Amino acid sequence: MSFELLDWLSLPGDPAKANEDGFAHGLNAALVLDGATPLGEALMPGPSDAAWLAQFGARRLMAHLQEGDGARKALRAALEDARKSFEALRRYPPQQMWQTPCASMMLAVEVEPGPPLQRKSGRSAGEQGMNRSLTRKPDGGSEIEFLWFGDCAGLVKEGEAATMVVGETFDKRAAEAMRAANIAKEKKLSPALDISRPEILEPLRASRNQINSGSQWLFSPDPRAAAHVARRKMKLARGSILLLATDGILALASDYGFCDCDGLVAAAMTRGLAELGSQLRAIEAQDQGGDKFPRFKKSDDATALLLKLV
Repeated sequence: MSFELLDWLSLPGDPAKANEDGFAHGLNAALVLDGATPLGEALMPGPSDAAWLAQFGARRLMAHLQEGDGARKALRAALEDARKSFEALRRYPPQQMWQTPCASMMLAVEVEPGPPLQRKSGRSAGEQGMNRSLTRKPDGGSEIEFLWFGDCAGLVKEGEAATMVVGETFDKRAAEAMRAANIAKEKKLSPALDISRPEILEPLRASRNQINSGSQWLFSPDPRAAAHVARRKMKLARGSILLLATDGILALASDYGFCDCDGLVAAAMTRGLAELGSQLRAIEAQDQGGDKFPRFKKSDDATALLLKLV
């Protein structure tokens, strides 16, 4: 099978700032990356260390997949590429983990068993495309491997079955909303926090310092993260729908109560991702202070790829 791109969206949380999401789509793979908002001065050239990592990571992951690497091998290689680039270009070595750029990720790749096959040209969306041949199974289905870090997710709709969620977005988003509400109450701030405020930088930096230790691993300039990526394989029928998304767009279902997962996929199919993006921003504009939906930013970057297995 191949991944047919039906629609895509990538909105910055603030039009005046860099979009810190990255994405890529190819013949039989697709991914989204969500760079974690920096908590201090930039170490890398460009407008944002998080934007650099998300966009560099998307390009390098797709390049390694294009060369024929499997999902986990491509991830290890892309993390090593990020390490080399970060060490070569940074202004000085980070003193604490919170200074190192990191990102959530959701990657979906068709599994190709057996020996290498002939390559053929692919197509791209936003980033570099893939050139890989496809394994067609007798029943018209195919095995898809998902790898992820953090709170990006894949929503999978197969036929009339309920939408399946790949990833831990909903648990992580609930915990983050509670943390934002607790910090706002403690510091006597608006529940829609501005993370640049000195009052909340300290707890956010303390939390970020735990990344890449224990069970809290993210895509970062650290090849060790490849050993800690979450993984799931699913055999899916031709015609199945995949929605790969960062938490910014998933907030419609996870935070704002606009719809459930089935509704989000259905709305993406019928109304389009651009309209969902407009709905997202309208909800956030009506709750600028965060009284109804506590959060660390008024609006987050929002990226989604809507795909069909054909």
